[in-house]
Amino acid sequence: MTTNICPKCRYQRQTIDHNIHPDICPSCGIVYSKFIAKHSPENPAYDSEPEAEISIEMETAITLRQQLIAACLFVPERIDAGAFWARVACLVAFTVWGGYFITAGVDWEKIGSSFMHNINLPFHEFGHVLFMPFGEFLMILGGSLFQVLLPLALTCVFVFKQSDTFAGSITLWWCGQSFIDVSPYIADAEYRALPLVGGGGEESHDWGNLLTMMDALDNTHAIANCSFGIGAILIIVALVWGGWILKLQQKNIVPI
Repeated sequence: MTTNICPKCRYQRQTIDHNIHPDICPSCGIVYSKFIAKHSPENPAYDSEPEAEISIEMETAITLRQQLIAACLFVPERIDAGAFWARVACLVAFTVWGGYFITAGVDWEKIGSSFMHNINLPFHEFGHVLFMPFGEFLMILGGSLFQVLLPLALTCVFVFKQSDTFAGSITLWWCGQSFIDVSPYIADAEYRALPLVGGGGEESHDWGNLLTMMDALDNTHAIANCSFGIGAILIIVALVWGGWILKLQQKNIVPI
C-alpha cells in the first residue's frame, strides 16, 4: 500500500524520497500498510512487533543520514567577509592545482616534482614504521596506505569535531591528490626504475614487492590507473563540496 501523507506523523512525501520504499514513511519510519491495519477496527489485535522493528531500523537509518548531511553542509551563522573571500581565493587556487594533477595523468615527472609530493613523502615513510608490527605485507603497504588515510582522517576531524566543513573539503582534496601521488609508484612496479628514498635498490620498491607478493604484476597499469582515477574523483568531489559550502556561507556574511 502506498500513500503520499503519513497516517501517523502527517509527513507528505517529496521527490527526494524516491529511494525510500513507497510503503515506508521517510520521516517517522512506520510501514503505512501495517500502521493502517493495526488501527483498523476490523483488526484490533494486529501484531505490531514487526512494524516496530522495521520502524526503529528505518528511523535510525534516516536519522544517521540526516545527521551526516547536516554535518557535511554545516556553516556558521556569522561569516567574516575577509575570511570568506580568503576561502574563495583558496578554492580557486586548489581548483587550478587540482586541474594540473588531473590533466597530468600518471606522469612521474610532473607528480613527483610537485610540492605536494614533498609533503606526502614524510607521511609515506612514517606509514612503514607505523604498520611494521602488523607483518611484512602491511609494513610495505603502510607507506601508501598512511599517505592517503591521514588526510581522510583529518577530513573527519574537521567535519565532525571542528565543524569546519570548508577545511574538510581541502583535506579531502589532499586525500585525492595522495591517491594520484601514489599512482606513478604503482605504475613503476614492473620496472623498479624510480629513485627511492635513501638510495634503496630494486628490492626496496614498495609496489614492486607488493604486486609480486600478490602475483599481480600483470595488472600494474590497471591498478595505477585505478589509484589515479580515485584521486581525480576525490579532487572533483572536494572542489564541488567546497564550492557548495562557500555558496552557503555567502548568505551568512557579516556586513563590514
